[in-house]
Amino acid sequence: MKFRIRTLPLRTERIAVVLSQDDAAELGLLPGDRVKVTFDGRSFVAEVEVTHELISSGEVGVCSFTAETCSLMEECVVNITPFARPKSVEYIRKKLDGAKYEREEIRDIIGSISSDILSEVEISAFILASEIVGMHNDEIQWMVEAMVEVGQKVVFEKGTVVDMHSIGGLPGNRFALIAVPTVAAAGLLIPKTASRAITSASGTADTMEVLANVNLSADEMKEITEKVGGVIVWNAATGIAPADEKIIRVEYQLELSPKPHLMASVLSKKLGSGAKFVAIDIPVGRKAKIENVDVGRSFANSLMEIGRNLGLKVATALTDGSQPLGRAIGPALEAREVLEVMERKVEGDMLEKALGIAGILFEMTGIASSGYQHARKIFESGRTLEKFREIIAAQGGDENVRAEDIAVGDKTYTLHAAREGYVREMDIAVLNEIARTAGAPKDKGAGVYVHKKRGEVVKAGEPLLTIYAEKEWKLDNAIEVANTKQAFEISGVIIERYTMGRW
Repeated sequence: MKFRIRTLPLRTERIAVVLSQDDAAELGLLPGDRVKVTFDGRSFVAEVEVTHELISSGEVGVCSFTAETCSLMEECVVNITPFARPKSVEYIRKKLDGAKYEREEIRDIIGSISSDILSEVEISAFILASEIVGMHNDEIQWMVEAMVEVGQKVVFEKGTVVDMHSIGGLPGNRFALIAVPTVAAAGLLIPKTASRAITSASGTADTMEVLANVNLSADEMKEITEKVGGVIVWNAATGIAPADEKIIRVEYQLELSPKPHLMASVLSKKLGSGAKFVAIDIPVGRKAKIENVDVGRSFANSLMEIGRNLGLKVATALTDGSQPLGRAIGPALEAREVLEVMERKVEGDMLEKALGIAGILFEMTGIASSGYQHARKIFESGRTLEKFREIIAAQGGDENVRAEDIAVGDKTYTLHAAREGYVREMDIAVLNEIARTAGAPKDKGAGVYVHKKRGEVVKAGEPLLTIYAEKEWKLDNAIEVANTKQAFEISGVIIERYTMGRW
């Protein structure tokens, strides 16, 4: 049947069309069914919504996202036909029953996700199947290959291309903004593709976006890398492994990040961006994505084995994932702290991690036998900050920006300690929740600044954390989380006291 397009004042981040109840009935369609939309020699698959009022018979409604993504113009005529449920849905059900995927089944699933054929509900089932049943290493390898196959690929004709990544989840984990320029300053090429936040309050791309444009194409990423040595860009904008970003979008809503998908996400981005050597950070700790060292070692071994089979040289580092890296949590707060570390050469866990990861790449590529020391020399000489400013300028930012120039939320609240002692433990999940409730990462100035970390002494009435928000109502919600959920465990040196009889 033929229909006239009508753009509706709605926006959803999925490909969908809206039909009148009469037209849907004539085509035998129910809400959630799929249709193939054909026009001007092009076609796409969309999910169906049905309405009683918004659309007249003979019209098909689309939101602005569908209109922009599929290049639909108001009043253009399209042909709509029912589209059968894809085989990939059967394969997902098969995994939920405990079976193993075949290579072509994984390829079909990833292709269906990339082409927007699977609904969010079906992608959710794929995510849950991976979380509950898991995958073998060869299944993960096939998923990586399928992700790279359907996306943009970058090839560097010269130079040694390296990359780094973290599996994420740790508040404040933006060491790459220091490590990338350190590596680039040594003469290596590092086209760093980064994700936005999934379970944390700010991804590396969210933090870098405070300072420069991260929405670069694959060609722009390559051009800038060849010019200044490195970039820090949002993976989705490059078109590398597009299925990964669609999966991540649903994982964000589910607050899940299955280990097979973590591995495939990291390796597909690195393989697609042309890297040959990769250093991967695996934070380990209570409430982190990897909660103990044994699981971390197994995860690391799988990453290295799969990477080797894909032609990547992969090194991993198990790092402390029990408390935030640095003290700032949230895009603008993190960007400000990164600049403070580089401008004032501030020592601490964030600098140590950045130099450690950069050092691994130096040792892998033969740049230095003591990679950490080589990275530290580059940092202390000022070349890291100089290179970072070059990267910011190349990505359209202000190369002269300083830490004090970074604006943060003007609505604040400070949580104080109720008792004296020392910080015994920190709950990173609660810290992430507070920062996200305050508005991060969408509101760049929102987040949390941590005044006291594990092992530090605190007196009654001293500040534990300060919440920053751009909107008063979001600050109120974050205050409620901070006051009802325990982010800090404060203890004295004496945990319990026992006595026998009278003194």
